[in-house]
Amino acid sequence: MTETTTKIQRVGIAGTGAIALASAAWLRHAGHAVTLWSPGGQGAEALRTQALEASGVQPCSVTVDVADDAGQLCHASDVLLLALPVNGHRPVMDALLPFLRDGQAVIVSSMASLSSLYLFENARNAGKRLTVVSFGTTVLTARRESGTQVKVMTRRKAVGVSALPGAQMAEAVALCTSLFGDGFYPQGSALASALANVNPQSHGPLAVFNWTRIERAENWPQYHCMTPGVSRAIEALDLERRAVARAFGIEVGGIEEHFARSFGTASARLEDIAAELHAKRGGPPGPIDTGTRYVTEDMPYGLAFIEALGNIAGVPTPATRTIVDAASLVNGIDFRRENDLLAPLGLANETVAGLLGRL
Repeated sequence: MTETTTKIQRVGIAGTGAIALASAAWLRHAGHAVTLWSPGGQGAEALRTQALEASGVQPCSVTVDVADDAGQLCHASDVLLLALPVNGHRPVMDALLPFLRDGQAVIVSSMASLSSLYLFENARNAGKRLTVVSFGTTVLTARRESGTQVKVMTRRKAVGVSALPGAQMAEAVALCTSLFGDGFYPQGSALASALANVNPQSHGPLAVFNWTRIERAENWPQYHCMTPGVSRAIEALDLERRAVARAFGIEVGGIEEHFARSFGTASARLEDIAAELHAKRGGPPGPIDTGTRYVTEDMPYGLAFIEALGNIAGVPTPATRTIVDAASLVNGIDFRRENDLLAPLGLANETVAGLLGRL
C-alpha cells in the first residue's frame, strides 16, 4: 500500500446511499479527490451537474466525479470505499474484481459476514495483491435527503479497523486516519471487526418488537421504544455475540461500551442509555418500511452469521435464533437463506482453527 500520512488520495466510492454521500462530502471537504459509482445505475446522475450539499456536523458544498461503471471507478482510484448495504457486497465485489490493481486498498464500510474475506480470497485467487480494510461500523452516521443532499449526523469518536493481510494493519490505520481523521484503532482480524458490530443485536429486537409500527409506517423514535423489555432482549443477543467471539479467541466489548464510545453516553444500563439518547437526540426515528435494513441486512448477515459461527464453535445461540425465527415468520422469508456469503466462504464445513488460519 502507498504511503498515506499526508498524501491526497484518489478515493472511489461504490454506493450512493447516506453513508456513501456523507463519506464523499467528508473526504472531498478534506481535499481528497472523490469519484462516485452507483451500482444500481442512476443514483449519482444528479451529481454530474450539481454540487453535493452536506449539512449537520460538517456543512459543506463540494463537487465530485461520477464513474459510469466499475472499471472506470477502479481506474480513477487508488483507494476504494464500499459504502452500500451488505446484501450488495458480493455482486459489487464481483463487478470490481476484474478491474482491481495490485497495491490498491479497499475499505469495506461497514463489513459483515466476512465479506472482506470473500473479496480478499477471490482477489488472491485471481493473482491480485490487495489490502482489504474492514470497519465493524461506519465512521459517519447520516441521512440521505436527496440525490445531492445528505445530513451528516455523527462522526463516531472511535472506530475499529482490521486488515487483510494482517501484516498491513498499521498501514490500514494510517490510511483511515489520513482520510477521516483520528479515532481509529486496530482490531485483531476481520472476524473481530465483524463481531464488533452491534447493529444486528440492537436492530433485530427493535424491529421484531416494533413490527406493527413498521408495517403501519408510524413515526416512532427508536431509542424511546428501546424499552426495558426490548433492552433485555438486546442484552441477551449481545451476550451470545460475546460468547461466540470468545470461542474464537476474540474479546469484544459489550453493547453499552459501543454506545459510550460512539455517542458519549454515561449511563451503565442499556435501558438508561436508550433514555439518555432519546433525551439528548430525540431520535433517530425507527424504520417505516418493511424492507428496512434492520431485517434485510441485519438478520441474514448479522444474526444468522452469529448462528453460523456458533455452530462452528459449538456455542448455543438460542436468543439469536429466536429473533431470526420471529423476523422470518412475520416477513414470510427465511432470512438464513438470504445470506449469499456463507456458502462461498464454506463456513458450514469450517472449523475454528481453519477459519482463524484464513484470517
